Amino acid sequence: MEKFYSIERNVQMLIYLMKQHGVRKVVASPGTTNICFVASVQFDPYFEVYSAADERSAAYIACGLAAESGEPVALSCTGATASRNYVPGLTEAFYRKLPVLAVTATQHTGRIGQNIPQVIDRRVQFNDLVRYSLQLPTIHDSDDEWAYGVKINEALLALQECGGGPVHINLTTKYSKDFSVRELKPVKVIKRITTADKFPVLEGKRIGIFVGAHRAWSKDLTKAVDAFCAAYDAAVFCDHTSNYLGAYRVDFSLVFQQALYSSPLATVDLMIDMGDISGAYAQPKAKEVWRVNPDGAVRDTYQKLTKVFAMTEQEFFQHYAAMKEAVADGHYAADCRGEYQRILDKMPELPFSNAWLAQQTCARLPENSVLHLGILNTLRTWNFYQAPKTVRGYANTGGFGIDGCVSTLLGASLADRQSLYFGVFGDLAFFYDMNSLGNRHVGANLRIILVNNGRGTEFRNYNHPAARFGEDADPFMAAAGHYGRQSDMLVRHYAEDLGFEYLCAHTKEEYNRQLDRFLSSELTDRPMLLEVFTDSKDESDALYAIYHIEHSVKGEAKGKVRKVLGDKGVAAVKKLLGR
Repeated sequence: MEKFYSIERNVQMLIYLMKQHGVRKVVASPGTTNICFVASVQFDPYFEVYSAADERSAAYIACGLAAESGEPVALSCTGATASRNYVPGLTEAFYRKLPVLAVTATQHTGRIGQNIPQVIDRRVQFNDLVRYSLQLPTIHDSDDEWAYGVKINEALLALQECGGGPVHINLTTKYSKDFSVRELKPVKVIKRITTADKFPVLEGKRIGIFVGAHRAWSKDLTKAVDAFCAAYDAAVFCDHTSNYLGAYRVDFSLVFQQALYSSPLATVDLMIDMGDISGAYAQPKAKEVWRVNPDGAVRDTYQKLTKVFAMTEQEFFQHYAAMKEAVADGHYAADCRGEYQRILDKMPELPFSNAWLAQQTCARLPENSVLHLGILNTLRTWNFYQAPKTVRGYANTGGFGIDGCVSTLLGASLADRQSLYFGVFGDLAFFYDMNSLGNRHVGANLRIILVNNGRGTEFRNYNHPAARFGEDADPFMAAAGHYGRQSDMLVRHYAEDLGFEYLCAHTKEEYNRQLDRFLSSELTDRPMLLEVFTDSKDESDALYAIYHIEHSVKGEAKGKVRKVLGDKGVAAVKKLLGR
């Protein structure tokens, strides 16, 4: 019999990452369900394995070993009540902050509650038992491998996080008898770095900083990022919610979203990930991602995360900027801005749509005003255009719902009555939250553009899954026909009765006539609402035109292949090629 590693991929992944995170000592208890794990570590010379016949004692042995050696210690037990006997020892480890990893083996969790022998429910833990608990299932595909690779990293990092403590992994097994795997296939390793650690070297890389939704920046943070970019010739990729107003800002959504063109400038060796959830679905193609956030949390948004810097953004950028002299002249950022402008200059005439409104309006927003964008079509289309540098932008990208956009704008406008607060919302988002217009605190500094296309136009865009249903998407997928069916009078009466100045537009000419008034930099005596009536086909056509401004031979070839094979065929080819 071959005595190497189990063929069960979840076992391999756990063992590989234990080795990468320095978990070398194992206290194993007897059983059948944990054989795949125990046998795999038993015959790996990296591990130092000890035996304990009962699990209560094993957990306390692990406590003593961890405390004395200063190293994390793993436990392994079988199914049934074996894991229950870990409770006293893990409680001890919890209050002493000892890094003890309890690996409990289990059958498929679907068997819980089915009167199957030796199957108990380990999905819920006592509050003071472990710092982190992971249910690790059988791995079936690349999505599973990525997701649970991240979660195993997260679990192992928790052993040392915030002073340390015990962690639980409930490892599913299929009782495989095959131990023929001679080498462990690598799993991506994610490390956490604090200010007390040695920082990794940063040399010879093209660097892009991607900023998701971010609060207003301090002058010191902007200065630190600018100094970093000057030292490493980096660019800062932004959308309206990023709020970075420094010298290296690049608005690149228009370039990223080209369907038949992949800009060589959109590929970076290292992407530094800042901020929170972004509504910019396209981002740089990165070989590696570092996340910088004081929360130190593992967020593998782009599936390339290798390091998490648990520190303030300012601490991170100041540290690296101080390590290198400012030798760069901002070539990369300048090249990216040139690429954006080149494609923007080729923008075709757009039909009357949200995208056209953004094109006409964005750059004309008053200085030092604030812009709130609705989810999702509005956020996407307005990100194609630049606003004045002093304009801050926000959207409800946290929960990503359409239900509170107007209220959020109202709340923001209360903070500074002397500044103008603009909001752009589709009709479904507006009507969802229209009661907020009747709030008695609404001020004259509030201005809203309502893009009324009579439905959730997102679902009628050419590239949306619902688009294939055509008009049949309207009744239930796109929720068409509600809220007055694009009535000319409904919103007018509602807004005017609440004290708003009401404006409207059905054509480009009408819209342009209203803009000077709507974008006046002076505070007027009333809040304003500009209702714009558009058509879903025009909305979709505008989006298609924007996505197909630039072409390349490679991009067109990919487009033709996708058209012939379809999404399923392309996915099958990628799987065959191991991509």
